[in-house]
Amino acid sequence: MKNRFLLLLSFFALSFQNYAQEGIPVYFDYLSDNYYLVFPSMAGIGEGGKIRGTIRKQWFNVEEAPSLQTLNAHFRLGDSDSGIGAIVYNDANGYHSQTGFKMTYAHHLRMGGEDIRALNQLSFGLSAGYLQSRLDESEFRSVIPDPVINGADNSVGYFNVDFGMSYNFRDFYAHAAVLNALGSSRDLYSVTEIDNVKRYVVSAGHIFGRNEWQIEPSVLFQLTDYTKEKTVDFNAKVYRDVDFGRVWGGVSYRRSFDGAQFLSNGTFGEQRLQLITPIVGANIKNFMVSYNYSYQMGDIRFDNGGFHQITVGYDFGQSERKYDCYCPAAQ
Repeated sequence: MKNRFLLLLSFFALSFQNYAQEGIPVYFDYLSDNYYLVFPSMAGIGEGGKIRGTIRKQWFNVEEAPSLQTLNAHFRLGDSDSGIGAIVYNDANGYHSQTGFKMTYAHHLRMGGEDIRALNQLSFGLSAGYLQSRLDESEFRSVIPDPVINGADNSVGYFNVDFGMSYNFRDFYAHAAVLNALGSSRDLYSVTEIDNVKRYVVSAGHIFGRNEWQIEPSVLFQLTDYTKEKTVDFNAKVYRDVDFGRVWGGVSYRRSFDGAQFLSNGTFGEQRLQLITPIVGANIKNFMVSYNYSYQMGDIRFDNGGFHQITVGYDFGQSERKYDCYCPAAQ
């Protein structure tokens, strides 16, 4: 069995998307028509509703490797301009884990003229949630007593909120959100803890093509408020309409703006997070399934294995091609 302390050190040093992060980590599941998982303003964005479940697992050959499970549902309240949603999740990484839920309300303002097939919508959303964070130190061992480690199974719960906005105009979309907007005063660790865990996330994209093929380039940017650490995703997806629905695939490239320093053969170096993530999926009538695999680039890696994620979903209450656009999130 590989040492779990080494796992934690490696994970927090090299996986920049996770440090000081509370709530649901922003991986790549948003690319599988799951933007609501990141942006509360996407709750009930289209007609009817959607259900999405995800399972993510890192390093299958490593015990206690990071894993994440999420389940969310959101829908429009009839013919109104309101949408609601809910998310439950469990995120585990070695001795640390967090479990939580969120409830969301979104309001959608129709912009422009009277043509109901022309998508032009400005949306606002607010999520309120409760998170239970746990740190199990009961198995920690040290030859020399360490006052920082108390050997207890520590657990603490607290509330937080996310808010955001989205704009959808035909085949163009843009989103912004502030996650963990409240300061969270916690007593989980024995050392002084940062209570500013805000994250800012913005995204934009456009779908090109009106025939059987469509191409969707997009970008997503994240900023951790306290540490000022930043990452950016560059994404490209291709869609193909088929008899039973739609098949699609793409690739994402994530890069951090900041590097982690390391020592190798007496020489100091710096490595930035770089992830390559291919993704494939299909919409089969009302069902959706997708798979993505993230590979970490660079000379310093904890393991040669990658990060696997599977998403399944179901869409309900939606008419075919309500809008005159190829806009998966709103259809």
